[in-house]
Amino acid sequence: MKSVILLPAIAVLFVTSVMGAGPVPARWTLVWNDEFNGTEIDHAKWSFETGNGFKADEGMWIGGWGNNELQFYTSRPANAYTKDGALHIRAIKEEYFGCAYTSARLLTKGRFSKCYGRIEFKAKLPAGHGLWPALWLLPADNVYGSWAASGEIDVLEARGQEPNKVSGTIHYGSRWPANEHSGDEYKFPAGADFTTYHIYTIEWDSSAIRWYVDGNLYSTKKDWWSCNKVDSKQQGVRPQAEADKNPKPAPFDRPFYLIMNLAVGGNFVGAVGKDTVFPTEMMVDYVRVYDPQPRGLKQ
Repeated sequence: MKSVILLPAIAVLFVTSVMGAGPVPARWTLVWNDEFNGTEIDHAKWSFETGNGFKADEGMWIGGWGNNELQFYTSRPANAYTKDGALHIRAIKEEYFGCAYTSARLLTKGRFSKCYGRIEFKAKLPAGHGLWPALWLLPADNVYGSWAASGEIDVLEARGQEPNKVSGTIHYGSRWPANEHSGDEYKFPAGADFTTYHIYTIEWDSSAIRWYVDGNLYSTKKDWWSCNKVDSKQQGVRPQAEADKNPKPAPFDRPFYLIMNLAVGGNFVGAVGKDTVFPTEMMVDYVRVYDPQPRGLKQ
């Protein structure tokens, strides 16, 4: 069971703005960002993943993105667009290629990836039973094997029916079904929830990954492992000895790309509620990625 942690606010120091991105946290250097101030999505930074599933390494079609999700992702402006300085990812209830809902999933794969640093999303999320907004990272290259041997970092996941909390998680281990995950939940203070803008952040280095909401540190993960061994059916197996594991900090020592999506239904959130209102949307004010400043350097 995941723990629920509520910590007092931690003061974050800021210095001058860089590249039109507003204040930069002290001790960090901005290296990539999107403020979504243009009239359309920047295709030099983002591409779209479309459809209702994917083809596994063995050629098997995995519907519902492996989670029994109900939406068909499109690249249509109806499902993803910029307006008033924000990205809108919009879920619509409509029949589309055999699915009952449409939405969008944007990613930086092939355009930008990062190993270590600070990654920030400023976003507000939709409430409603069966909505599943997520801001997360996948490896640019599966050098340690298929999911989850090469890792996954979830900066934020939320259940639409629980607007008072969000979660951050890592997935690792051997490829499915010998994978593992570890995560925690952040509970908002009384009177607050995820339907207004909040800043969701990870700070990631070779020893740990840390999760923050609005500067509140709520989770630190230091223990993980990776194994690329498989059985005769090409399914993952658990390591029998330390030598079976890839050297730590694998798998979180490689570049990962960014993903933003709004799913509908699926294992994480359950069925869509009869009172869930469509269309509905997740809004992202900005995405910013930082490197730590060299020790002794002042910005």
